[in-house]
Amino acid sequence: MDTLPVFWFIAIAILWTGYLLLEGFDLGVGMHMILGTRDDRDRRVMLNTIGPVWDGNEVWLITAGAAIFAAFPHWYASLFSALYLPLTIMLLGLIVRAVGIEYRGKVATARWARIWTYGIGVGSIVVAFCVGAALALTSTGLPLNENGDRVGGPFVWLTLPAILGGLAVVGFALAHAATFLGLKADGPVRERAGRFAARWAPLCLVPAAVWALWVQLAHGGTPLSWTLVGLAVVAAVLGWANARRRREGRAFLGYAGFGLFGAGAIFAGMFPRVLPSTIDPAFDLTVWNAASGEYTLGVMTVVACVGLPVVILYQAWSYWIFRKRVTPGMIPDAHVVLPAALRAR
Repeated sequence: MDTLPVFWFIAIAILWTGYLLLEGFDLGVGMHMILGTRDDRDRRVMLNTIGPVWDGNEVWLITAGAAIFAAFPHWYASLFSALYLPLTIMLLGLIVRAVGIEYRGKVATARWARIWTYGIGVGSIVVAFCVGAALALTSTGLPLNENGDRVGGPFVWLTLPAILGGLAVVGFALAHAATFLGLKADGPVRERAGRFAARWAPLCLVPAAVWALWVQLAHGGTPLSWTLVGLAVVAAVLGWANARRRREGRAFLGYAGFGLFGAGAIFAGMFPRVLPSTIDPAFDLTVWNAASGEYTLGVMTVVACVGLPVVILYQAWSYWIFRKRVTPGMIPDAHVVLPAALRAR
């Protein structure tokens, strides 16, 4: 068995899991901005909890996509060509969300803030749903022929597994963000987040649990994948129990553990497939028939071993620097800043 394709499958699984854990909570914060409060100061508290880190978290998405492109070009070609529509919608969601985060505070009017608040919230929901749909389809399958080409129209991807995966990532983001806000915010935001984590977060995690079980049953789960499913359930129960006791750090670790072990169970359950065919198992794309050549994978491994630790250390440093809570007292009243030329008049 070639080791480099297996190594890069594991690496890509880690990258996607990192994206879901890190981008998951800031997508969820965007959702909570439109679902959890109507108070502008509270929304600004929420936005400031992710302000220093949200764009860094998106690096994991770019890196995961680039790793698939370089390490498994057949996987990339089949998946991305089959999902032009949802991936385009996801890209639009990323753009609207990013512009909303940057532009929301540029004009001190309620209407301006409301428009961009909904841009952030809806964009976050769209991105989370599309990412979940894409990952669900790569774990459960698409109608691919012997050449790896999609069979069917532009909406053939819109299946029950895709909807389940989309709801799973949206639900996990909401639950994960609630415990994150409990750690990073104070005042009314912290209180509402704590109540959400204790009451509604377990329900939000149900689609992700169903997705993980679906993969095990569809592909005949291994002892490793079933063990990871069990650990995910234990982590979720511990997260919920600690959320009820308002032990915010342990609740965060519990729900994050659910995401970590749940994603691991899905990737372990689909191995060695990277994109199953729902037409014929003989057309499945696997770790071996979708991989690049040994030389390409070898060069990628050297680059990753040098570059990835630097990225991880930098992100860890940024989280440490901005580790303190955001309180309502830190948020100044909305005001208009005039250019220097106008102030001098």
